Amino acid sequence: MTPSGPFADLPDVPSFELTSRSFQDGQTLQPPQRSGRLHAGGADASPQLSWSGAPAGTGSFAVTVFDPDAPGAGGFWHWAVLNIPADVTSLAEDAGAESGAQLPASAVQLKNDAGFRGYVGAAPPPGHGRHRYVVTVYALDVEELDTRAGARPASLGSELSKHLLGTATLTGIYERKR
Repeated sequence: MTPSGPFADLPDVPSFELTSRSFQDGQTLQPPQRSGRLHAGGADASPQLSWSGAPAGTGSFAVTVFDPDAPGAGGFWHWAVLNIPADVTSLAEDAGAESGAQLPASAVQLKNDAGFRGYVGAAPPPGHGRHRYVVTVYALDVEELDTRAGARPASLGSELSKHLLGTATLTGIYERKR
């Protein structure tokens, strides 16, 4: 499967299964996955995620949440977490809290586009229309990606392309009326 969105130029790789108890693919994100910090009436709790069927040779996983419909160039990064061990196949709801307390010890959260390390919930501008929140799990052939201090999710493309074995994707929807 060829990845889409900000990393559309990544290699064509197999897909694997991704599910969530927090939302169904193509359905509206629930209040916990919406933003409180950005005044959308939510809790900024990352969704529960479970995946299976990752390719043989997987050394670690990375997870991103991206809004390609955000105003301005480049969309909006809601979350990026790297270096999830290969034997971890799920993340609890709110694993993306700033503390990272529910993440594996090796995991590294990058700064989201709201400026902090952790998950920021959906918060499209009122009246801007329906936004897609693309959750992607990347299976990688290394235990750790090389990350520089202060790295941002948008800069992950070249590291992912060097190590990508497979992807799994779910998309949540959210719209704020005027």
